[in-house]
Amino acid sequence: MTEAKENAMIQSHNKNQNDQQGEADMLRVVACIDGSRAAPAVCDYAAWASRHMETPLMLLHVLDEERYPAEPDLAGNIGLGSREQLLDELAQLDRKRAKLALEHGHHMLDEAEARVKAAGSEEAVKRQRHGNLTESLVALEKDTRLFVMGLHGESSSDRDIHIGSQLETVIRSVHRSILLVPDDYSEPKSAMLAFDGSPTAFRGVELIAQSPVLKGMPLHLVMIGPDTADRWEQLKKAEQMLSGLGVDITLAIRAGDVEPTLHAYQEEHGIDILVMGAYGHSRIRQFLVGSTTTTMLKTAKKPLVIIR
Repeated sequence: MTEAKENAMIQSHNKNQNDQQGEADMLRVVACIDGSRAAPAVCDYAAWASRHMETPLMLLHVLDEERYPAEPDLAGNIGLGSREQLLDELAQLDRKRAKLALEHGHHMLDEAEARVKAAGSEEAVKRQRHGNLTESLVALEKDTRLFVMGLHGESSSDRDIHIGSQLETVIRSVHRSILLVPDDYSEPKSAMLAFDGSPTAFRGVELIAQSPVLKGMPLHLVMIGPDTADRWEQLKKAEQMLSGLGVDITLAIRAGDVEPTLHAYQEEHGIDILVMGAYGHSRIRQFLVGSTTTTMLKTAKKPLVIIR
């Protein structure tokens, strides 16, 4: 293959490929596939979500534009003693790395497709993009019902667990629900919603009431803070809004710090999914995007759903 053809192949993945007929006609579950240890679980949870929600599935791989630029720019490297031949060789190496990364992404998507089909998903659309992950998800969100991502990054190991470096940016930027999953899959059968009674929290309850994400699952509504009559009224109002789900709903108020108290309640009741939202400046909002976020995500052993 000529160098020009290689460049054209790489550059073609800058496009959104939104011209594929029929793909934008319905909302999808989008599974974000990468080389992390969580990738198999991302496939399994995405396949479950697709079946559970009766929603088509897309497998997405984003080739990081900063690590693998479509066309390397070495103009800024020209300096004392530089040679044009050396710069050309460096550019060729960068192109080769990008080409290999692109091919590796194709292989990962093929393996993911085989896994989700084995898990019961009849069909999955494969999509590869060359660019920034957050920007890619924002571009796809209008056709997306749920994003599925791994909690742990590609550099994680048994001894040293790293949270995905782009997770917080994604959470802040996209306006669709995100299912963040651990490294091991277990079919979800129950859920709990961290609720604070704010107007934004009630909008989150409305979203849950209208969404198939938690259909058929027993649901716990949990508030963290003082046990007061006003808080119970807020919980009961939320319960009434969710009555159309036709599931058992448990109400609870617990005192304590948000992170350990939610974890303790989840463990105590054996709940599979913790659901949270972006709640303005409440304690949970501060928890979600503040200093305790990394600790919460790093220690999570079960899936988290961030509703937006």
